[in-house]
Amino acid sequence: MDLTQLRPNVGIVLVARDGRVWLGRRANTPPPLNWQFPQGGIDAGEDEYAAARRELREETGVRSVRLLGRTQEWLGYEFPPEHAGSKGGKAWKGQKQVWFAFAFTGDDAEVDLSGQDGHAEFDAWRWAELDEALDSVITFKRDVYRQVIEAFRPLVGRVKAGVA
Repeated sequence: MDLTQLRPNVGIVLVARDGRVWLGRRANTPPPLNWQFPQGGIDAGEDEYAAARRELREETGVRSVRLLGRTQEWLGYEFPPEHAGSKGGKAWKGQKQVWFAFAFTGDDAEVDLSGQDGHAEFDAWRWAELDEALDSVITFKRDVYRQVIEAFRPLVGRVKAGVA
């Protein structure tokens, strides 16, 4: 896959103290494949870590986190033809992402889905087992999710065991 034609993006896996991960239900997206991890674009001149913290805050309200790890390489997917007119698909063939795993150090009351400027990405959220994300996300993102889940499984396991 040619990564030069993919929009630079970050993805975030937020891990609760019990090892479950945060999933958001995409607003205005029909079920059943409408749950995903937070993600978003990298602004010009912004580094990936700063983008991940900003996107997490904008989409979930969450600020209380500790870095667990990140993917070293870009992971990419292409938009299917029916997504060509979407916000992300207008000028790009897809997205390339660097993924971050964060331990959530706050409490659930911190989650605020109201979004920035009245635009909410998610209309509901839940804590889920890591593998549930693969069956909940839209099909064209599944290969990336599979890679992210495998990359972060050891980190999630350490959080669950109380050693991370």
